[in-house]
Amino acid sequence: MGQAVLWGVVAASPLLVGALLALLRRWPPKWLGIVLGFGAGALMASIAFELWEEGLQLAGAVPLVIGVAAGAIAYYIAARILDARQAKTHQPAGGPSLAVAALLDGIPEQLVLGIGVASGDGVGIALVVAILVSNLPESIGSASDLLESGMRKGRVVLLWAGVAVACALATVAGYALADAVGPDFRAAANGFAAGALLVMLVDSMIPEAQSKAKESTGLATVLGFAVAAGLALTA
Repeated sequence: MGQAVLWGVVAASPLLVGALLALLRRWPPKWLGIVLGFGAGALMASIAFELWEEGLQLAGAVPLVIGVAAGAIAYYIAARILDARQAKTHQPAGGPSLAVAALLDGIPEQLVLGIGVASGDGVGIALVVAILVSNLPESIGSASDLLESGMRKGRVVLLWAGVAVACALATVAGYALADAVGPDFRAAANGFAAGALLVMLVDSMIPEAQSKAKESTGLATVLGFAVAAGLALTA
């Protein structure tokens, strides 16, 4: 259990750290876009070489594909609800959407981490790196957008502290559930994380990066993919 708590805190801590960094100074938009692009590339590699590949090995295509569809639909519905609420309050979409994405992909990702620790399969280095690399720019970008929209600093910190705690607890929950769930559930959890991530990448993270970093986004994304893919293939 101690290992699950440790990995849960390690993977979730960049969410809060990123929000705190956003409070310290105003980060240049281009820098934020480059980091978001790098994180998006790392997440693509995590989807391909960790979540998808492991899901196939665990239970085959059916539970994995069902999970992908469920994750994509869940994120899409949550994002549209947010869009409707933001349209009424005239708030920017980027910040809240990234916060929702952090929950929808972070909880199943860290659930998978906890199950892996409990089952003795170990922790995928590329998955951990992708979570770390993507969580930090997600929270910096989201917190910066929320601050610009007028949200109080205390509320921004509380929001991201809540997201970080929820994600960390998911690792502990995965550890506790390991003996009760089979490979089908684990494959579906991988798929859910992958589906939510893919929709988030296309709808929020990459457009946000492109709007800030312009022509540098593609290069940053490829570099992020290369680093995370290299880790996955050599680990």
